Amino acid sequence: MTSPSSPASRPTARAAFRGTFTVLITPFTADGAAVDVPALRRLVNWQIEQGIHGLIPLGSTGEFLSMTPEEREQVIEICVQEAAGRVPVLIGTGAEWTRDAVDLARQAERMGADGVMVIPPYYSSPTPDELFEHYRRIGEAISLPVMIYNNPATANVDLTPPIVSRLSEIDNVLYIKESTLEVTRVRDIIELCGDRMTVFAGILGYESFWLGAQGWVAVCSNLIPRDSARLFELVADHGDREQALALYRRILPIVRWVGGHRYVAASKSGLGLMGLPVGAPRAPRLPLPAADLEGLRADMTALGLIGSLAADA
Repeated sequence: MTSPSSPASRPTARAAFRGTFTVLITPFTADGAAVDVPALRRLVNWQIEQGIHGLIPLGSTGEFLSMTPEEREQVIEICVQEAAGRVPVLIGTGAEWTRDAVDLARQAERMGADGVMVIPPYYSSPTPDELFEHYRRIGEAISLPVMIYNNPATANVDLTPPIVSRLSEIDNVLYIKESTLEVTRVRDIIELCGDRMTVFAGILGYESFWLGAQGWVAVCSNLIPRDSARLFELVADHGDREQALALYRRILPIVRWVGGHRYVAASKSGLGLMGLPVGAPRAPRLPLPAADLEGLRADMTALGLIGSLAADA
């Protein structure tokens, strides 16, 4: 069986994405004024060296709404260039205006991305018909696979299983990142869509694997890519419940730290503690409070993560 992270398994437009994909933070300079290019290059290469199965820049964790168009283009260029075909790179191309979402998806395709991840329009509260038209136009504008992104807590839109089933009829709409805490949605999407839609967990990775999810778009893998990839492999490739559960319990403190509203701040603080400074979140997000930082430090110390990237500088 070919490993999902090997170059031979790099997806084409119709091949399967599979495994744990890191939804990457965006490193900024200490003053927050620009993308920290050396840090981003280092982060991408470290992720791949650690065995991550794929990368997704410019998602929610990547602060895509807090960046200029020029910065977004810079991040795409660096991530595609540094990945160099070793793992698939999907680009977050969500936008409120359908025309913008189409233009961003086309840009990602021109720049060499392997796919796009598209959150629904997050302000207009679109109807099911409007959602279908939005994704239809994106799907028809590019030849890349489209991963729809369900995160009702932030997008103000819930892509329920019946809506997902309808969207799965659109050519190129082949994947969903399902980011609610209702793990039974994995079951329901698979039942309604069959092989027209592949489910990636957005939050409940371990739990979703056992219900048939073929991947995990993970935040925690910014800090623990090797363990996050291994968790998928233990379930999906080996069916090893005992080892998978033991690993899940071990990394659960990190999974919890990057859950909820502090996912960007905790991820960035964690990388700094590991020896890779990536700047603070951009306003209105604030850095992790001092008390939380000490709690994160304690949990990372227990896992042997403090300073673990300093030697790679």
